[in-house]
Amino acid sequence: MNVKSLALIAVAATALAGCAKSGEIDASGGITAVRSACPIVGVPAGTGDVTLFDPPASRDENAIDVVANMTNVRGTCDDTGTDVVTTVNFEVRGRRTRTDAARDVVLPYFITIVRGGSSVIAKRVSQVNLHFDAGQATASTTGQATSMVSRAAATLPDDVRKELTKPRKAGDQDAAVDPLSTPAVRQAVLRASFEAMVGFQLTNDQLRYNAVR
Repeated sequence: MNVKSLALIAVAATALAGCAKSGEIDASGGITAVRSACPIVGVPAGTGDVTLFDPPASRDENAIDVVANMTNVRGTCDDTGTDVVTTVNFEVRGRRTRTDAARDVVLPYFITIVRGGSSVIAKRVSQVNLHFDAGQATASTTGQATSMVSRAAATLPDDVRKELTKPRKAGDQDAAVDPLSTPAVRQAVLRASFEAMVGFQLTNDQLRYNAVR
């Protein structure tokens, strides 16, 4: 969740005129891009994998019971209505140490909506089930989560859009000034920028383990 990258993405994706396509050079010599109201989809650092121990309090390598990771995270977005709806699909792959009997391992995961790179405005926790057959060391399953953001909240105000998209010619005083250097513009871009983040719902001990291992 990087505020700087969010801001750069948002400005680079500000809508310019007409039916120009993203990446085209327009008549004034500028680059045309299209800003989407859809949130960026990702996995917060340290939450994309989980390790279970037996006994649970141990952190010895020989006590590792199950390791699972989240992969193939993909989002699809519908921004045609009053709410921007994003569906995030992902795969969970797991490996266990003891394979003698069949086993089900239930893992909690979350989806959270982050505004402006730092403010969590909504969160939901669900579960996925990894089923291991007898003698099977690996298993995989799929999961899905959905987020909803008001389209109005993800839309830049008209005055900010005009400031970001107004023509700037080489040699003009404002041609060398980054619009994001204006605090009001920068804050408006951040307020209209959202992320849909998914990851495993980890305990504090599990988060610490992922951070220091």
